[in-house]
Amino acid sequence: MRGIKRIAGAAVAVGVLAAAGCGGGDKPIGSASSSNPSASTSSSGGGGGAHKQGGSVTIANVGGQTWPCQFNPFNPAVNQESLGFVYEPLTFVNVLKAGATTPMLASAYTWSPKKDSITFTIRDGVKWSDGQPFTADDVVYTFTRMKEQPALDLYALWTGAGLTSVTAAGNKVTLKFKAAAEPYFFNFANQVGIVPKHIWSTGEAASKPATWTDPKPVGTGPFTVESCSSNNISYVANSNYWQPGKPYLQKVQYPAYLDNNPANLDLASGKAQWGGQYIPNIDNFYKSKSPQNNYWFPPTANVAIVPNNDPSHPVTSKLAVRQAIAYALDREQISKIGESGYQPAANQTGVVSPTFDKYFDKDALAAAGYDKPNLDKAKQLLQSAGYSDSNKLKLNIITVTGYTDWDASLAVIKQQLAKVGIELSVQDLQQQSYNQKLYTGDYDLAYSSQTGGPTPYYELRQLLYSKNSAPIGKSASTNYSRYNNPEVDKLIDQYAAADPDTQVKLIKQISSYMIKDVPVIPTTESVDWYQYNTKDLDGWPTQDNPYAQPAPYNMPDVGQVLTNLYSKSAQK
Repeated sequence: MRGIKRIAGAAVAVGVLAAAGCGGGDKPIGSASSSNPSASTSSSGGGGGAHKQGGSVTIANVGGQTWPCQFNPFNPAVNQESLGFVYEPLTFVNVLKAGATTPMLASAYTWSPKKDSITFTIRDGVKWSDGQPFTADDVVYTFTRMKEQPALDLYALWTGAGLTSVTAAGNKVTLKFKAAAEPYFFNFANQVGIVPKHIWSTGEAASKPATWTDPKPVGTGPFTVESCSSNNISYVANSNYWQPGKPYLQKVQYPAYLDNNPANLDLASGKAQWGGQYIPNIDNFYKSKSPQNNYWFPPTANVAIVPNNDPSHPVTSKLAVRQAIAYALDREQISKIGESGYQPAANQTGVVSPTFDKYFDKDALAAAGYDKPNLDKAKQLLQSAGYSDSNKLKLNIITVTGYTDWDASLAVIKQQLAKVGIELSVQDLQQQSYNQKLYTGDYDLAYSSQTGGPTPYYELRQLLYSKNSAPIGKSASTNYSRYNNPEVDKLIDQYAAADPDTQVKLIKQISSYMIKDVPVIPTTESVDWYQYNTKDLDGWPTQDNPYAQPAPYNMPDVGQVLTNLYSKSAQK
């Protein structure tokens, strides 16, 4: 994992292998899909055994820590190892294909005319990995626990999205909202892993669901956890999996890497086949080593400096300080030197360009002077805040040890801030220590990234919505900066009921507060770091066939990839 939910990689180059249909010739999981999340879809299951089973894949994705062997899908510090692998959502929403949907645990869904209620048809014949039947009651239980235990509600569905009830009638589950709720579909249908009531309603899972380690998770997903040590997670195919003949691969090995370098060496040599991190000079170091080594880096969200906006942090909660940092940055240099140009320079609106250009207010960015560095402006702002050569501003920024590109980017940032009189100290932390400080607000500055979604709304909501935050000392779900602006909350709340043209206007208004308040300072546009080896494995997502976000740290996309990969040697 990288950063938060990593966007690892530190969250577009050329893919070499041409795709041969979804999953290398396999039928798509869903028999119908749509770029409109309001569409009803249905499916009878997977590829029906289009490929013979056998083979394995080894993942090289730097976590910056050894594995804690915890798989709680409600714990953002560990759920990347369980969502998609073990736990599955109701549907899959493809960010790379304008929100196209694929049925998963729900075989169909229908919105009410006002889009304030949605009814899912729960798939028949699905079993949990322990053999127990999966039912609509499990879905209701999952969402009800999120209401009873707000720490589980990572996307503020009950407190922010207006979810009012979740009920079952036979194989139908209905979610009702206070108002139109279509934009939240990505969160409640795609990002919530459904858990088994018969497991989670007893013992520590019931009494402490947010902190329960869930060491032997029971899910509906394609794999189960065979074993876990601090150095490696071994997954095996779920013999009860509901998609006929899937997964094709029978094992997944997930070694723990503390640093990019050994992971990169394993990828270059072919010891690992699926990568998710930054490789400097990738054509020479990785691609040239084998014609089967390929890569593709689709842009998705932002990497950013996250200042602590809470008043208990008097320096970083001061607007002039945050503005000075933003004006001092040369983002093109950060991109070029820190990320080898693979991650494009970001901008202060927080809108990823060119992916979401129709939402990008370029004129507002230029009018505020954030379209290029302005060192004189940065110095003036620091002086207004009481800092000078004799009273230098000293700040500490936390990052994750082993993320070599983040270290390189922060080295550039440190030099740039020094030019305006800011002394920046970089603190590399093990992932667990970093997460603890980030989630609870125990930092001044953090280097971080979010997951985003099909439009800029999702990342901006993660970053800025006050209901995704928490008091200092309590774990926030995504708004780690503790930014709290009622006007921004109102704009975010209006988005769901707005028509498409108004939604574009709302995004521009929300992003104007990124310029005005500088609650977060984007540096580069985060890409899916993705390397894949085709010597024995086929069915990979490619630029020509982007059936899922391709990096192994994306959830629940990792499950889509794992159910499409197959071993060529096993077909003989």
